[in-house]
Amino acid sequence: MKILVTGGAGFIGSHVVDAYINEGHEVLLMDDLSSGKVENINLKARFFKVDIRSTEAREIISREKPDVINHHAAQISVPASVENPLLDADINVKGFLNVLEAGKAFRIKKVIFISSGGAIYGEVGDSPATEDFPVRPLSPYAVTKAAGENYLSFYKNQYGLDFTVLRYANVYGPRQIPHGEAGVVAIFMERLMSGKSCTVYSFPDEPKGMERDYCYVGDVAMANVFALKKDSSGVFNIGTGIPTRTRDLFDIVYDTLNSIKPLSPSLKIPDSSAARPGDIKRNCLDSAKAFRVLGWKEEAGLKQGIEKTVLAVIKKDKDGNDYRGGGN
Repeated sequence: MKILVTGGAGFIGSHVVDAYINEGHEVLLMDDLSSGKVENINLKARFFKVDIRSTEAREIISREKPDVINHHAAQISVPASVENPLLDADINVKGFLNVLEAGKAFRIKKVIFISSGGAIYGEVGDSPATEDFPVRPLSPYAVTKAAGENYLSFYKNQYGLDFTVLRYANVYGPRQIPHGEAGVVAIFMERLMSGKSCTVYSFPDEPKGMERDYCYVGDVAMANVFALKKDSSGVFNIGTGIPTRTRDLFDIVYDTLNSIKPLSPSLKIPDSSAARPGDIKRNCLDSAKAFRVLGWKEEAGLKQGIEKTVLAVIKKDKDGNDYRGGGN
């Protein structure tokens, strides 16, 4: 199968490219490298350095005629979307429509659209949200993801375009960049490895921080493989169903790093700060539908996933650029 992955040099997209190639598919990779990295590019994929909003992107799609478009390209930061909602919409809505229009012209078989269960539901309360939970986006970023899902419904009704929506929980793992709320694991790791203190954002009544569902990127990549199945149409949550508070996450990251090379004890207690605009208190996803229909479920628990992530980063720095944690 010929698959185009937009954003395929990014954190999650590059893992999806790897998974597709490991399954024997022909993969095209489209990325403007604004946040993606050359080092993430799988050499077995054909790479096109292009902005998804451009005429060139449409021409490439029309010429290459992929069977499936997997759309990971996006502006991913919630705080950045609050600061600049026009840019957020330009990339996440107009860019996606540019890709859809190109695909529509030659009747692609399927679109796999990456949405955000970590943002699109808003506050979910004490129980994990199922796909039937009301969509209540509380940030411009979440609004654009809801818009993308609605556009797909239009294209299916009007043109018969098959689609699968994957609503991700908070994804973490190797290659994650320390930017945006979803990059909190990478932020903690980068700062601790550099000997800098970390910050936990919280609400007055919840000093341990916000509650999130953290899912390992390797498991998320496999969800994209399962989404290629013929009977995979629809919307699916991709998460663990296990909520974790930010302070508890920090402790796991600190303890894992500290077990490999001692960190300064002064870093063990993070700073506290008030929640930012667009932050929500609780979000956790019920992924039973993904298991029932796609046959997907998460494999790595949080501690195991953090350990895999830390070891991958340490291995990357084996040339001597080790982190400066210190043991004082």
